[in-house]
Amino acid sequence: MRTLARPRHNRLIAGVCAGVAERFGLTPWTVRLIFLVSCLLPGPQFLIYLALWFLLPQEP
Repeated sequence: MRTLARPRHNRLIAGVCAGVAERFGLTPWTVRLIFLVSCLLPGPQFLIYLALWFLLPQEP
C-alpha cells in the first residue's frame, strides 16, 4: 500500500489531490472534482487542503 505523499508529477497546484488519488487508487481529476464540489458545502475544506500542503512530504 502506498503512503500518502505529494507526487512530483501529475499535479496542478500543490499535489495534494494527486497524492490522495494515488493513495486510494483514484484518478487525480476525480479527487479534484470531489474537492471542488465539497467547497460548496460549509466546512473547513480549504483549511484542510492548506494543512495537507504543508504537512504531507513530497515524494523523493
